[in-house]
This record gives sequence, C-alpha cells and structure tokens, in this order.
Amino acid sequence: MDELNNNIMEEVMRRLSAVASSSEEKCCEEAAAATSPTCNLTEYVGTTMGHTIGLVIANVDHQVHEALKIDPKYRAIGIISDRVGAGPQIFAADEAVKATNSECLLVECPRDTEGGAGHGSLIIFGAEDVSDARRAVEVCLREIPRTMGDVYGNSAGHLEFQYSARASYVLNKVWGAPIGKAFGITVGAPAGIGVVLADAASKAATIDAVTIATPGNGGTSFSNEVNYFFSGDSGAVKQAIIAARDVGLQLLKALAPDEELKSTTTPYIL
Repeated sequence: MDELNNNIMEEVMRRLSAVASSSEEKCCEEAAAATSPTCNLTEYVGTTMGHTIGLVIANVDHQVHEALKIDPKYRAIGIISDRVGAGPQIFAADEAVKATNSECLLVECPRDTEGGAGHGSLIIFGAEDVSDARRAVEVCLREIPRTMGDVYGNSAGHLEFQYSARASYVLNKVWGAPIGKAFGITVGAPAGIGVVLADAASKAATIDAVTIATPGNGGTSFSNEVNYFFSGDSGAVKQAIIAARDVGLQLLKALAPDEELKSTTTPYIL
C-alpha cells in the first residue's frame, strides 16, 4: 500500500512540475512577444488601439522645422497619429502635457475613421529635450485605451463621451476649454444624434457651453457628426455626459437593432 501511495504521489508531482514548466515557458514567450519591437527605427515609440502610432524626432531638420512653424527652441518633437479617433487621443495628449515638460504645438483632425463618420488625428508635441518629447508620446499612448472607454459604435455610426476633471493646455488649444475647470464633450454620428445629445446634456445639468461643431460650421472636417463641448462644476459635467450617453445609446441602437453596442474598452465616466 505504501509503495502504491508513493507511486501515486510521484506521478502527481511529475505532472504538476510539467504544468508549471509549461506555464513558465508560456509566460516567458508572452513577455518576449510584448517587449519585442515591431520596428527598429529610432523614431518609433509604439502603437495602440485606433491604429495609433507614436513617433519622435530628436532633431528636426531646419526646413521641416520652419515649414511647420515650430518655435526654434523646440529641437525635438513627439508625434501621435491615428486613423480612428480624435477625442480619445486629444484628451490623452492633455494628460501627457500635464505629466511632462512638453508643449502641444499642433492638433489637426483629418476626415477618417477608416471610412466611418468621424476623424483621425495628428498631434505634435514640442520639447527642448528629446526625452521629454518621447515621454509625452509614451504617456499619450498609455492613456488612449482609457479614453477609448466611452466610445461606442456600430455599422450605423458612433458615440463618444470624454471628461477631464481639470482641463489643461491641449484642450484649451483645440476647443477653448477653460484651463483648470472640468470639461466634457459629447459626440454623435450621424449628426442628428449629436444635436440631441447636446440638448440632453444641457438640460440635465447646469453647464457652460463652450462651442459646438457641426459638419459645415468649420468645427469638423465635414464629418457626419456633431460635437458639443462644455465646462462647469465636476459633478455637473459628469451628470450632463451620463444623461447624454443614456440617450445616445438608445438612438444609435435604433439604427442597427440587431448589432451589439458596447464600450470599446471599459467606460470611465461613472
């Protein structure tokens, strides 16, 4: 009996050892895959969702420097460029500027979304030291999965909601957000849904409208969406966004009732 028990225990331990070894090898492989660069160029920083790429140029050529009208003191630039999304990248860039010794020099929103109703974006950071430019890009790339949390879409259109408890220089530069105040946006596509979202947000709480962007008023690149920008007390801005989100999800769902409509990642405006 003792011999039988010993044999059983030896077999159990052998199998456990094999499983542990296999798991360790898998973890090592996954870690190697995560850290292995897909591009070896010094300008490459990384990528994230939305087909977003982060780049850095340590010493911009003087002709390009002049053509982009960059302040001469900024020798290095960081770049965020993507195909899908503008709000998530811009709000992430605002966090990047807060966290680093860099300045946002340029934000443009080309008509894109890979054929959808919205935008992509081009964001350029300037810094006197390349390490600051690189850090700004890294922070931005890290933040984008969070700011994608309240982006929803189906074959008919999309919704986007963003919130900052304390708007900084990027949000001020792009949309005129009052620096230091809570700031929110609602986006609805097709554009008619965006108009209803703006109305729902304004009726839900006491907020201050900053601006509204429609397909033809110069606020968008003729995209089929309406974007509403507002500020106010933190609680009021959140309340306005949540009310608009509830309305928007119902309206967009009505256009494609057979399709699931869910967050791109995890909603962060609660």
